[in-house]
Amino acid sequence: MGGTFWSDAHYRNRAAHLAASGRSAFGFNQDIREGRAAAGVHPLMDPAKIKGGRRESRDSVAHPASRAVAVLFDVTGSMHAVPQMLQRRLCTLFDLLVNKEYLVDPAILVGGIGDATCDIAPLQVGQFESGNEIEDDLGRLFLEGGGGGQKTESYELALYFLARKTALDCLEKRQQKGYAFVIGDELPYSRIKRREVEHYFGDHLHANLPLEKIVAEVQKKFELYYILPNLTSYYDDPQIIGTWRDLLGQNVLRLPDPDAISEAIAGTIGLAEGTVSADEVALDLRGAGVTRKASSAVSAALASMAATAAAAFGWSDPDVDRR
Repeated sequence: MGGTFWSDAHYRNRAAHLAASGRSAFGFNQDIREGRAAAGVHPLMDPAKIKGGRRESRDSVAHPASRAVAVLFDVTGSMHAVPQMLQRRLCTLFDLLVNKEYLVDPAILVGGIGDATCDIAPLQVGQFESGNEIEDDLGRLFLEGGGGGQKTESYELALYFLARKTALDCLEKRQQKGYAFVIGDELPYSRIKRREVEHYFGDHLHANLPLEKIVAEVQKKFELYYILPNLTSYYDDPQIIGTWRDLLGQNVLRLPDPDAISEAIAGTIGLAEGTVSADEVALDLRGAGVTRKASSAVSAALASMAATAAAAFGWSDPDVDRR
């Protein structure tokens, strides 16, 4: 995986074909909703069926310096719309990462998060891809829209996957961490339950794992972020914001406009890499035709991180050329 290139033309041709045929970009979900497929995890997105037991982000001739980027969405309740927002802005995401050189050889994995206590599909994970195959994995997501209504979802299963079921050339060969984004609006469960790990991954644990332990493991492999988009009443919930900040510090981003999710991901990576400043991100967004509302939302989400990056990379001089 990861040996192809992104093509805007391919994306637009595919979109036109889907529209003409009455098909959604999320075809598996459409098939479930219209009774052509059984509800559940697509076989190619099932963490229990991963060939070799791990999703791999590997270098290739096309991408000799691959960098893993995992984007895992909460697909419960109203949050199930977020993958659709990302899909609509994939061209902008790749323009910023690749053409603007925020991260030249990204290998992007997408996945869905539900609730293992009540949902049919509590975890769905694709491959690390560098081209339009990302759309294939998005198209295999079941946008279940479930959840248990108790202000918790199974984010900890997604974190277990990131920590123990991924292999990254960027880390193994170059000691560069990948990037991981969990996009949600609720709390994680406080522990990784051994029975759920066995059921969904086939792994055997001696005991339940504390959430903090698995977060620490993820952070050895990935720069880990939690994005809270303004979609539900939980956007201002102090318990949710405080819990995630206790786990991740400033890597908790509140996004006022959820439609700017692609731009927020790209901007976060650019700032963390030191390839762009916050002002340059804003300029790039305007150049990409992003709305003023979305651009302002990204600037607001990244404000704290932008200040830290400016200090870390010595960006006090506005004339410094980082490109």
